[in-house]
Amino acid sequence: MSPFFTRDLGIDLGTERTRIADAQQVLLEEATLAVIGWDEDRPKLVASGDEAAAMLGRVPEGLEVIRPLQNGVIAYYEITESLLRYLLRKTAGASWLFRPRVMITVPHGVTSVERRAVYEAVLRAGAREAYLIQTPLAAAIGADLPIGSPAGNMVVTMGAGATQAAVIALYGIVSADTLRKGGLALDEAIVAYVRKKYGLIIGQPTAERVKKEIGAAVPLDEELSMEIQGQDQVSGLPRPVTLTTSEIVEAVYEPLQEVLETIRRVMEQSPPELVSDIIDRGVALTGGGALLRGMDRLLTKELGVPAYLVDRPLHAAAVGAARALAIVPRLKRHLPRVG
Repeated sequence: MSPFFTRDLGIDLGTERTRIADAQQVLLEEATLAVIGWDEDRPKLVASGDEAAAMLGRVPEGLEVIRPLQNGVIAYYEITESLLRYLLRKTAGASWLFRPRVMITVPHGVTSVERRAVYEAVLRAGAREAYLIQTPLAAAIGADLPIGSPAGNMVVTMGAGATQAAVIALYGIVSADTLRKGGLALDEAIVAYVRKKYGLIIGQPTAERVKKEIGAAVPLDEELSMEIQGQDQVSGLPRPVTLTTSEIVEAVYEPLQEVLETIRRVMEQSPPELVSDIIDRGVALTGGGALLRGMDRLLTKELGVPAYLVDRPLHAAAVGAARALAIVPRLKRHLPRVG
């Protein structure tokens, strides 16, 4: 059977975005969202992925936009399965008859119940064979870190629903920790800040746009600003306000401190020899949260270890998961077990 008919795919199943990749590139990326209605008290899938994202905040009564994953783990099993089936079939197209082998990411430290939920969901969605891999390990492979060497490599994956830090050597995770908070927590902090300071109510999509356009982890040399519209919490009427980068730095300070504490814990739990390697090699940053301006500078300053953004930080975990299928014999004893 030709390689085309035995296609290997990696899936980075994220709280906000799901990406499907082969060993070279991301083939499909869509929002991890679903619009559901109700049919005799049972949820009925109305829209998935980017189609559902376009309906966020705009659905009529009787419909609801939900995130099937919460903090990196499955919250709505049947909806997650339907979403995965939709995305896999969209990726495979006419070749769906020859079902793929799939490696799918899970956060480090998930429970056996959470692992089984992901494993069964991807098999029921149409995978011929399925494996699970911890997100930091997949991201390290996708970022081309030399994980097979005895020297320590540290990777921090900053997703929407979870932040994970891990030290990796000899194909396995030596020490790691997961904070069940990520980019969405930064959005929530911005929403709370604007409400407290300006008495203005804004939604998560607006907060995310602010974070991406003018947000930063540390003060910038050049201050950025942006006007947004919100709902006055007293009058209920629309009102504009102009936000600046320094305000966003202030707004996200506390959730970023939790990120720093998580990374510090992992370094403290690591053998001194590996920490010495990390000081030499630096900390690799992946995931959407790593794109926040100055994130590498913040970590370098607070940890005393150089931090750097990898190439294609958004795609590293998905591509790494696909590549991991080629080295399953080396990885197998380090991969999460199911059952």
